[in-house]
Amino acid sequence: MDPITQGVLGGIVAQLKSKPKDLAKAATIGALAGMAPDLDVLIRSEGDPLLALEYHRHFTHSLLFIPFGGLICALVFYPLIGRRWNLSFQQILIWSWLGYATHGLLDSCTSYGTQLLWPLSQERFAWDTISVIDPLITLPMLTLTVCAARLKLKSYAYGGVLWGTLYLSFGFIQHERALDLGQQLASERGHTPIRLEAKPSFANLIVWKTVYETEDRFYVDAVNPGLTSPSIWPGDSIARLDLNRDLPWLSPDSQQARDIERFRWFSDGYIALDKDNPLQVVDIRYSMLPQHIDPLWGIQLTPDAQHHDYVDYYTQRDDSGSAFKHLLGMIFKERSAN
Repeated sequence: MDPITQGVLGGIVAQLKSKPKDLAKAATIGALAGMAPDLDVLIRSEGDPLLALEYHRHFTHSLLFIPFGGLICALVFYPLIGRRWNLSFQQILIWSWLGYATHGLLDSCTSYGTQLLWPLSQERFAWDTISVIDPLITLPMLTLTVCAARLKLKSYAYGGVLWGTLYLSFGFIQHERALDLGQQLASERGHTPIRLEAKPSFANLIVWKTVYETEDRFYVDAVNPGLTSPSIWPGDSIARLDLNRDLPWLSPDSQQARDIERFRWFSDGYIALDKDNPLQVVDIRYSMLPQHIDPLWGIQLTPDAQHHDYVDYYTQRDDSGSAFKHLLGMIFKERSAN
């Protein structure tokens, strides 16, 4: 999730273990601890662009790292504000643990993938129940957190946690309904998917992107489960990446070949050659418009690279304003294109 939502959730959960007079202090410490795991973005290498991808949502997001992460936060916060705010180290530690503990779990509700069980497992958990940015969960919880702190009433904090729980539960229900529509689309095309996933489109739980895989292709569509009848926007398909067919010039033991496998792991196997550039391998799971394959990121290959040269990592958000306007039309107009 975005840092603001992570901070808000960490702060409001910390408020649950606070006296009314300390609700503002609890929210501040919980929020800072709730955002702290994302400091893993500082782990990067100029020579190896994929290192940052490997270590984002890595050990700092693990459930097993929570005791250590919370302790590190408390050790930083206590000398800075402990005496000034007349707080004991134990109280700061409790709020830091609570705030830190929310981070990995909330990230796992998105579709990006979080290593919750590192070092026991490198599996990237992605429950696909909420977008990485969604103001409908963030703004109400932020408002209730501020109300709890200003009015010194813990009931607002409980209300914020209740709202977050209900919203994520709604996301789970929508996710299951979107999966059913994705399965329906595959069946109508005569396909038996090897795997099928549904992911919320940007900043909402109304329009969803369904992605399914056959033996040789990926298919993406957009669906709106609706309140009464669903809306469907049939989308694109693209061939799965086949190294022998698509990149016959690539040496199997080169660094670029190893980087493709690293990117495959990061992208959960949903990779293909860009339709417009045969030297770009893209993650097809994400696009501004859910029924399109217009990847937001990928890796750039170089045929004449040295054996030990790394790939380049790039991001692109061409004409995102127009795409978002189109997405808003899909959200507020239940229309079917099938």
